[in-house]
Amino acid sequence: MHVLLIKMSSLGDVIHALPAVTDARRMRRNIRFDWVVEENFKEIPSWHPAVDRVIPVAFRRWRKNPIQAWRSGELKKFHHILKERHYDLVIDAQGLLKSGIVSRLSRGLTLGLSNSTVREPIATLFYNMVYTVPWQQHAVDRIRELFSRAFNYSFDYDHCDYGLRSGTFRGQQLIQEKTLVFFHGTTWDSKLWPDQYWLQLARIAGREGYRVKVLWGNAVEEKRAKLLAKAGGHVEVIAPMGLTDISTLLTTCSGAVAVDTGLGHLAAALSVPTVSIYGASSYKLTGTWGNFQQHLSPGLSCSPCMSKRCLNKELLRTGQYYGEEFDIKPPCFADIAPELVWKSLLHQMEKGQVTHPEQINASVY
Repeated sequence: MHVLLIKMSSLGDVIHALPAVTDARRMRRNIRFDWVVEENFKEIPSWHPAVDRVIPVAFRRWRKNPIQAWRSGELKKFHHILKERHYDLVIDAQGLLKSGIVSRLSRGLTLGLSNSTVREPIATLFYNMVYTVPWQQHAVDRIRELFSRAFNYSFDYDHCDYGLRSGTFRGQQLIQEKTLVFFHGTTWDSKLWPDQYWLQLARIAGREGYRVKVLWGNAVEEKRAKLLAKAGGHVEVIAPMGLTDISTLLTTCSGAVAVDTGLGHLAAALSVPTVSIYGASSYKLTGTWGNFQQHLSPGLSCSPCMSKRCLNKELLRTGQYYGEEFDIKPPCFADIAPELVWKSLLHQMEKGQVTHPEQINASVY
């Protein structure tokens, strides 16, 4: 049985689809997948043993210059690749207008979520079959539920397997004990944990004998990474690298700390003990999901606000949540201090040492 899966972006969303592929392969041993994904994330599906072919798409780039995309022949080539094979089933796990169109351009019976549970209801116009999956479920389980309905099997909600096995990444045998990775960059300012807190956490890690690797992907993140390097010689700033190399780095480290970013989901998929810090956004439906994962979020009534800028004018005006040495912005992060993050990380790393991640399925946290 050959299935086309459409899950194009973002990084976290693509990673969320991996457990459903694992479930389907476990229950239907003859099933194989092709996967349509944004070109920036094309490495991810290739890691799963049930995926035969990765079909890159470049909507993010094409929409900036659609005329050039047409003239270059990229759109025509993409359409041709979709038509090359007749699929037994085409699953749109994205639920957007653009993914619905892609499903219709392919050859096969199309299905997705119903208009009451899909992100963009217009996408259902392109489906032959729809299934209703409750919004209240985490994104990982929503996709797993969609697959289970499509292939008529049941799955265990309490166990989740991303399908990433030992040997997938180079250098896994080179474990670097007492080494941490900091994922400090994200898309919204309201999701950014204060720079001063990162610096304090790096200093704590150094005092406890840990080395810290800090990644960056743009000029703003590079500046923050260099600030963290001031914590001491134990901090190493890592130049931009691909997702496979980042995964290799993660599999050699003791733990990670992240804000709400796709790389935090990558750490979870690899069962790396991780503390993920949430401010304006919520972890309940789209947070990291897997072994040894701890979510920290503010206790304020206005959080999560799901806003790119802090909207609590009273807190900003009075400085109620300002620290003694510096202003904490956004103020909702004031009660997620470096000491709390460090204590939480130690707890997750201790759990990771007790149970080897390859010997268990990921538990729900």
